[in-house]
Amino acid sequence: MLEQRIQQQFFDSADLKYAAAEILSRPIADAVSAIVGCITGGGKVLACGNGGSASDAQHFAAEFVGRYERERPGLAAIALTVDSSILTAVGNDYDFNQIFSKQVQALGQPGDVLLAITTSGNSANVLAAVEAAHAKEMTVIALTGRGGGKMNQHLSETDVHISVPHERTARIQEVHILAIHCLCDAVDLQLLGEQENT
Repeated sequence: MLEQRIQQQFFDSADLKYAAAEILSRPIADAVSAIVGCITGGGKVLACGNGGSASDAQHFAAEFVGRYERERPGLAAIALTVDSSILTAVGNDYDFNQIFSKQVQALGQPGDVLLAITTSGNSANVLAAVEAAHAKEMTVIALTGRGGGKMNQHLSETDVHISVPHERTARIQEVHILAIHCLCDAVDLQLLGEQENT
């Protein structure tokens, strides 16, 4: 019985990935274009999220600053989830909902990208970061699920929304990490392809 339940988890995850492949390939490609434009223009990617999405933000930044699968110079990316002094100071002195937006206000520049990760699309501190990014003339790439939630009302026409067509957090997160790996792979392909052609 336990083994069947475990196998079903694999089957459910695989089924969603097959279903999401066609739906999400276009927005992921659009996100790649936004990131490549940012990086080649001397910008950086700021990433944020809560819980498992915080881990995804850190994973993304690590792959950019270090490497994904191929050797290349480090790419500018910062996870806004890692500085405990900033997070606790802003949370204590202001409000927990400002822990990311304060950092976007301080670190973001026009042309930068915000990678905003929230499985529900409703995380107040992530939505506040999106508003701060817009004020800084940044592009937002939103990774959500469950139809996008409140994120739908916070994005502009120039932003990119990668919304996983599922309701369960675990399944959404599994596709989020695959989408992040797709971003890393395609950005490297674009940047290394440009270097090889120059």
